[in-house]
Amino acid sequence: MIPALRPKLELLSPALMDRILDEAFLILGRDGVFFENAEARALFREAGQRVDETAQRVRLSRDLVERSLETTPPSLTLYDRSGEKSFHVGGDEVHFDPGSSGTRILDHDTLRERRPNTADLAGIARLTEVLDHLHFQSTSLVPADVPGGIADDYRLYLSLLFGTKPVVTGTFRTAGFRPMHEMLCAVRGGAEALKAKPLAIFDACPSPPLRWSLLTSQSLIDCARAGIPSELISMGMTGATSPATIAGTLVQHVVENLAGLTLAQLAYPGAPVIFGGSPSSFDMRQGTTPMGAMETMMIDCAYAQLGKRMKLPTHAYMALSDAKTNDAQAGYETGIGAVLAALAGINVVSGPGMLDYESTISLEKLVIDDEICALAYRLIDGVVPREEVLAAHLFEGFGPQTNFLTMPHTRKWYRKEHLVPIVADRELYDAWEARGASSIADRAAGRVADLLEKNPPRLPESGLASELRRIMEADARANGVTALPRLPD
Repeated sequence: MIPALRPKLELLSPALMDRILDEAFLILGRDGVFFENAEARALFREAGQRVDETAQRVRLSRDLVERSLETTPPSLTLYDRSGEKSFHVGGDEVHFDPGSSGTRILDHDTLRERRPNTADLAGIARLTEVLDHLHFQSTSLVPADVPGGIADDYRLYLSLLFGTKPVVTGTFRTAGFRPMHEMLCAVRGGAEALKAKPLAIFDACPSPPLRWSLLTSQSLIDCARAGIPSELISMGMTGATSPATIAGTLVQHVVENLAGLTLAQLAYPGAPVIFGGSPSSFDMRQGTTPMGAMETMMIDCAYAQLGKRMKLPTHAYMALSDAKTNDAQAGYETGIGAVLAALAGINVVSGPGMLDYESTISLEKLVIDDEICALAYRLIDGVVPREEVLAAHLFEGFGPQTNFLTMPHTRKWYRKEHLVPIVADRELYDAWEARGASSIADRAAGRVADLLEKNPPRLPESGLASELRRIMEADARANGVTALPRLPD
């Protein structure tokens, strides 16, 4: 049988990748990176690096960085809440998850953005749970009904209650890691069991240009020692916080990510690290960071190619839109991003459900985007030779009355070969009009309601739910919060 060819996208020649990496190593050694975290600087000093304590600047040798690359695993495996279902993160495997840390939710009935609450986070976790093409969930919203001091672990608490898929998350404060780690250990049955079967990825974002903050450095150190994968989220903005050119921004992206990766390896050699980011092409007219810009997506696909060159798992913020509602712009930006990410073989793709420069989540868009992700997966499956004889046998005795609709071959292969969308419209005009001439956003809203009604939450067993509640309430009390919001039914 002839194997299927997986279609792939590459933007950088080997010679250009060499130049980008060489310049990144030059900057790391000559100019260095700022680390605000004293423990991080101590780790670099112990490794023989040049550390300027006054300026909080660390200059990293190429030798140390390359040794750190050698100890970083080329792939990792995540597990769901039960610990039974696994997901390989590496190679050209692609996993989509909703975008993270949105501060607003789009209300479909009013078409207005509003601040999210506990019920919204629970709804997104429940919806993600039943969308087959979103392999991971995320702490997608920042709830407005709890104080900011406990928002990080509260988001994870709700995700672990209402969803079973692995979680993409992160801390908002240095003290936030402890209760979040406790929750993950409670689910898995202990710290060593969590190391063996990771349940979450923690995002860690350098501050461009070339600075790792106190918080994000501590997150890298804590996650490395706990065996939790860190996802490096460099966020250069072309012409604003990174060079104006795509190639120049790629150099900075590599510098920031390699500095974070090296810190993780110094904290714990062999720590899992994902080479990721959320850079953007900066719009000088509006002062905005368009994630749907083609240049943004080119940066994403190019740095993923560099990550693969260094034998690292990869991540990007793609399959999202800067549109403010579920309109044509939302569709074309999300569709292009999902397809390019899949063709580039990016391992973790965060973004489905997101609008308005990574600030807003729409449940209706999440349903639409799940279908877009299905199309992207279909594309990278490629053209598969289903049988040894492709078609010649179907034309034996061919005549004017030959009808492929009635052939066993059609019944056997149609559903394997062709996707049948649910919210996308393929009806004739008269049928569409007869059904109410609905928009895709309206059809998606109906599907959201239907999915949530027919799929009750998959809550953990009562003992685990009580333990998660205990951990969450203890951290709330420690931060002066006497009562948590009521959980939705």
